[in-house]
Amino acid sequence: MTRLAVIDYGMGNRRSVQKALEHVGAETEITRDRDELRAADGLVLPGVGAFPQGMRNLRELGLAELIQERVAQGVPLLGICLGMQLLFDSSEEMGGAAGLRLIPGEVKRLNAGGLRMPHIGWNEVRLARASPLTAELPAAGCPFYHVHSFAAWPDDPDAVIGTTEYGERFVTMVNRDAVFGVQFHPEKSSRHGLRMLQGFVGVCASLVGASA
Repeated sequence: MTRLAVIDYGMGNRRSVQKALEHVGAETEITRDRDELRAADGLVLPGVGAFPQGMRNLRELGLAELIQERVAQGVPLLGICLGMQLLFDSSEEMGGAAGLRLIPGEVKRLNAGGLRMPHIGWNEVRLARASPLTAELPAAGCPFYHVHSFAAWPDDPDAVIGTTEYGERFVTMVNRDAVFGVQFHPEKSSRHGLRMLQGFVGVCASLVGASA
């Protein structure tokens, strides 16, 4: 069975992400133990809260360097909500902070055009290109549940898997090599969220099979 580790750095929705991953067939643990994170077939970085605090927690726990190390080894990583934002070079939130620098680009406040902030609710995600995360999703796109005030802007358009709109069209799914990110909450997005998570589990399983 594919073994995934949900990174425990004190920021949000870890248990619900664990339960969703277990539902789609992955053996999953919530951990900050370095040996356990190094033994996992894939990593999931969830998160709710502010970008600077998230990076501060990761650095103080010594997890930022470990994540970068595992990604350099080709281990798949999925960032969810704040976890997706942390994949980028930096954010302007709360005066600015540097991120994990795994996907070039910046996180900026969403320009909602007078709509209520934060952006909370179901929004249609339009798929920009094929990805293992979207293989079992409708080609025309489908709704996912969002809760956020900031959005990531990748430097490379080819990193974009999907977009949605709230005041402005923004990037909500990204992929670079074995690094994936989703701004929405798949664990709160019913069957489409589970199918997307199953796609990530499949990526991890395929790499395990290739190295066996």
